[in-house]
Order: sequence, then C-alpha cells, then structure tokens
Amino acid sequence: MNNALPKLWSLPGGIHPPENKSQSLNGPIRMAALPPQLTVPVTQPDYATPQLCVQVGDRVHKGQALVRAAQSSGLLAHAPAAGVVSAIAGYPVPNASGLPELCVVIDTDPTDTRWAKLKALDYPGASIDTLIERIADAGISGLGGAGFPTQLKLRSTLQQVDTLVLNAAECEPFITADAALLCERAADVVTGGLILLQITGAGRCLIGIEDNKPQAIAALQQHCSDDRLQVVVIPARYPSGAENQLIHILTGKEIPSGTLAVHSGILCHNVGTAYAIARAVVHGEQLLSRITTASGAALREPANYEVLTGTPVAALLQHSGVDHTQLSRLLCGGPLMGIELPHAQLPVTKTTNCVVATTEAELPSPPPAQACIRCGLCVDVCPVQLLPQQLYWFARSKEYTKAQAHNLQDCIECGACAYVCPSHIPLVQYYRNAKAGIREQSDKHQRADYAKQRFEVHQQRVALEQAQNDQRRAERAAAVKAQPAAAPGTSAQDAIAAALARVQAKKAAQSIDAGKQGDSK
Repeated sequence: MNNALPKLWSLPGGIHPPENKSQSLNGPIRMAALPPQLTVPVTQPDYATPQLCVQVGDRVHKGQALVRAAQSSGLLAHAPAAGVVSAIAGYPVPNASGLPELCVVIDTDPTDTRWAKLKALDYPGASIDTLIERIADAGISGLGGAGFPTQLKLRSTLQQVDTLVLNAAECEPFITADAALLCERAADVVTGGLILLQITGAGRCLIGIEDNKPQAIAALQQHCSDDRLQVVVIPARYPSGAENQLIHILTGKEIPSGTLAVHSGILCHNVGTAYAIARAVVHGEQLLSRITTASGAALREPANYEVLTGTPVAALLQHSGVDHTQLSRLLCGGPLMGIELPHAQLPVTKTTNCVVATTEAELPSPPPAQACIRCGLCVDVCPVQLLPQQLYWFARSKEYTKAQAHNLQDCIECGACAYVCPSHIPLVQYYRNAKAGIREQSDKHQRADYAKQRFEVHQQRVALEQAQNDQRRAERAAAVKAQPAAAPGTSAQDAIAAALARVQAKKAAQSIDAGKQGDSK
C-alpha cells in the first residue's frame, strides 16, 4: 500500500446533516431469513425487452439464470434461491417513477440448498475478456448507484483509464452497508480492486472513505499490501460520495459537463461492486444478495443484513423488530436521496442499500412550502455550483430551454439545497419534474423529425412513381404513333390489316410496359 499522504481538494458546497449511523453498526452483519416468496426484478437497462429463460411452473435452482438479455448491454438475473416460478408479470418495485417492472416470482423451497455456482477463475492468469465475461455471467451491476451493468461499463473503458477509484465514502445519513462490508470483508473488496486494476490497466487505485468510519479504514489498511492501492481518508461532508465530487476531492479533476469520468481517464466503482466481482471471479458466485442497512427509530434492532434480492422489505423490517405504531415514513435509501415507499411489500433489489423506518419525531413531515425569499443558501451548498434558485423558477414555469441553458442536467439531485431551504420548497422534486419534461420534449422533437423524414421519403417515392408512369405513357404513345396509317384510296382489306397492325403494336407496347413494372418490383 502506498503510505504517502495524498493531496485533497475541497468539496464546494455540501452540508453536515446528522449522521445517524451508529444505530446500525452495533453488531455484525446478519443473515436475513429465506422468505416464502421472492419477487426478482428482471427489467433490463433502458427497458430493453429481456429474453426469459423460465416460464410459470418451472422449478429453478439457486443461481439459475432467469433472463438473458437480448443485447450485449443487458443484465442477467438469477434465482436467489431454489423453488418454483409462480408468476411472471409487472410488479411495483422501489423506483422514483412508481411504475411496475417485469418480475419473476419464486415460491422458495427451504429444503433445496444446492447452488449452481460458476467455475472459479485464477484471475492473475485470466484474460481481460474472460474476466469481463465472468462479471457479465454473474449478473453484476453497480451496487452504489443506478445499477448500470458492470460489464458494459468496463468494456467501454478499456485502454482509457489511468486511475481507478473505489467509492467507500457512504456519506448519506443512516446508510452503513458499505462500512459494515469493509469491517468484515475488506479482503474480498481489495481483491475486487486488484481484479479491476487488471481489467482496466490503471496504474493506481484510490479508495476514498470518510473519516467517520475508523474501523472500516483500519480493515482496509490492513489488507492493502499492494503499492498500487491507496486508502485515502477524506473529511465527512455530504455529498462527498457522489461520483464526480469524490473524484474531484481525490484527484482535483473536474469532470466536464456532458461527459463521463472515463473520458478524463478515471473509472469509479462502489466497494460493494468490487466485493461482488471478487466473489464472482474467485468463488464463482452470482450476485444473488447484497448488504442492506435497516435503520430508523421505528426499529428496535437496527442492523445490517445480507439479503437475497427479491426479499420483501416487510421481512427485513420484521427481522429488525419494527414497531408499526411508531412507524411514520418508510424510505428506500437515505433521507436526502432516497424515495418514500408506499408500503413494505416491495422487494429488495440489487441497488437497495438501505431501508429507513422513521418516527415522526425522528424525521418530521415537511411543512407546507412557502414563497422563496431569495436567501441564497441553496447556492452556497450546491456541490455542482449551480444556481438552484434560478433553476427552481425555470422548472416551476416549465421554461425548459432556459433550465437547460443553466445546466439543469448537471444537477445530481443530492437534496442539499432543499435541506437548507428556510421556505421548505421541495426543490429536487421540481428539478426531477423538469428533467422529465425535457426528456418528454426531446422525445416529441425526435418523433416529429422522424415523421418529417418519413413524409419526405414518401413524397420522393410518389414523385418518382409519377415520373415513371409519365415515361411509360409517352413510350406507348410513341409506339402507336410510329405505325403507318392506311393511305387514302386503299382497299378495305388493306385498311383492316393496318388497323390490326396498330392493335398489335399497342399490345406490344403494353407488354413492354408490364415488363418494366415487373422489373421495378
């Protein structure tokens, strides 16, 4: 491990909300019990149509593929446990849109504990293609953000990366899943980092972690013996765990608007993703579970659980001793960037890092929004250095062109602006609605352009057919006109013969015309 103290760059803006992390870090990671039923989302990135590998009534074993993507950018989903497929349909899942997603429902069989693992690989001797293929076969997606397929992210970065960043900042209140993972399984996280270095060819790996996680820091430092690995401790400040913000703190680089970090030679992965990569490559394990924090004052025993994907949130709350009489709000994710769940029957997914069950006293319901007083506090805390107040006015009045001109697309929706707003304006909601409006507007323009192109092609085809018909009519008229008419004073027999010749010439012209039409088809 490189022990040189790195230079850190300060995070512009940011806030220091109450951390509320100690409640769930009071013990080891617990194993969540196998529920009677698992609802496994199989929706693909960009909602591409998946190729289902199972149908209702099929018996599946643990680790069996449920869906294989129709395209290379797809994401595999596996059965987290053995059982029988009882339904394949759209079900509500934790997402911001509230729309249902295609899911495979499995009635689990606790007596069948077999696991069809993949063959373990000797990763130092494995090729890059072999390692990426293994990551794809294991169904690994980003465990710290939007769940983008890891294999696709890696394939797009080959020969471009000089720095690998492992994100262990975990800056949002309540969430301790990564900290618990590092405290107990840091060796596998480090192995995953070494595998990523081998795939990307990067010269160094920076592991960024906030200074409020001393046990996790010590565990990482204990296992980072490779000189290419460096544990970088950064000041605790929200949202230092956002990808571009962490990259800036560690390297000083500003990722240009509209570009990806890889375009600047940096690849960022969550430590949970690195752990899943190590388990897939070294142990042949598909991504069937994840560490999820269960916290909040409505739980008697907050803790971190290893949970099978598809497990109902209600089962997780039951393990933690939920008090339904005290439960006020149920969140998936933290209180700043998470989403409020309508009920607890939604499943845990690969991106569910935390479930917060709060009381009214712990997280009071926001009061009614009041008029903006132009205090400028939102500008001071914006980590992207935008103008949240101005964006609010544009979003509210649906002036999407102006919002785009003020770089609305760069907003990371961290919620820092709404947190400090004295008028309690739900700023992030306005920004999300504006982004959705911009996407809808862009889709309309694309559809209009496509319709215009089709109309123009249709007009060109009609004009071409008209010109061809005119040419054929002219050729027929010329063929008929070329036949000699009966001269004056000729006999009736000669006149009949001339008329018959003209008819034959006309038929010949029509035959030529039909032949041309057949050739054009």
